[in-house]
Parts: sequence; structure tokens; C-alpha cells
Amino acid sequence: MDEFCKEAIWNQFKATLDMFGNALQACPDELWTAHLWNVQGGPAGFAGFWYIAYHTLFWLDLYLYGGAEGFIPPEPYTLGELDPRGVLPERVYSRGELLAYLDHCRIKCQQIIARLTDQTAQRVCYFPWVTTSIRFAELLLDNMRHVQEHTAQLNMFLGQQMAMTSKWIGWNKA
Repeated sequence: MDEFCKEAIWNQFKATLDMFGNALQACPDELWTAHLWNVQGGPAGFAGFWYIAYHTLFWLDLYLYGGAEGFIPPEPYTLGELDPRGVLPERVYSRGELLAYLDHCRIKCQQIIARLTDQTAQRVCYFPWVTTSIRFAELLLDNMRHVQEHTAQLNMFLGQQMAMTSKWIGWNKA
């Protein structure tokens, strides 16, 4: 894969991850377990700030892996997020734990993009809960959009609760 394309993808992914990290850093302790919205029929805590952050990181990690088979998240995380019943983790994850998971995902993402070839970019990925397949390069972009979606939700919640706005990060060439 062309080095320019890999650099452009990484710059945008890194900016996305930086904005997500900024939201985690900005959340005051008293809002860490607050609900962003009500989930009818969902488990208590399902829409908590911490859970939205964890959900984002779990799926980022899984989709960077490129398939469900063989995927194991780092400890203390489990595969419970894949349970179709919507089972929550056994405990609330701390900001420090989720920032460490973000660092893990950031390094993984950078390494994957750096090693991306035409062959790996075109690899077809399958997930049991999706009826269609997707090529890995497109999965990367879809994954970035997923992180952006939840970053926007977290920032909107912080804005509503604290009149706080997050700084836009357009790209990052670090």
C-alpha cells in the first residue's frame, strides 16, 4: 500500500483517538458513571459515560484485530461485550484503565496501518453478527467512524453538563 495513503489514514485515526482521549480526560469524576441517555430494557449503567468509553475501545480493539475468531482483549477486559444479552462488565472501569486501553489500541492501530499492504488491505473480514463481509481497509475506516460517533456523544454530554467544549484536532503528524 502506498506510504502516502498509510500516512493519511494514520494521521486521521490518531486525531480521532486523541479527541476520544481528550473526552475521557475532561470527564469529571462525578460524571464518570452518569447516564448519557436512558436505555429502556437495557441493564443499569448501560449508557453510562464509562461504559460508552469502554464499548468504544473494545470494538476498536476487536475490529483492529480483523475478526472475532481468536480475539482476546487485554486484561482486565473480557469477551462479555460480545454477549447478545447486553451484559455489562462486572465493575466500572476507571479512567486510568480506559486510558491505558486507549494507549494499547493506539499502538496497535499505528502498527497495523504501518504494516498495511495491498494484500492485507484487501483481506476479507467476517464477523458472525454481520450478514456481509468487509475488506480490512474499509473496516479500518468504519472503525474510525465508530470511534468518532462515540467521541461526539461523550463531548455532547460533557457540553450539556459542564458547558465544556473539546478542542478540534484536524490531523496529527506526530
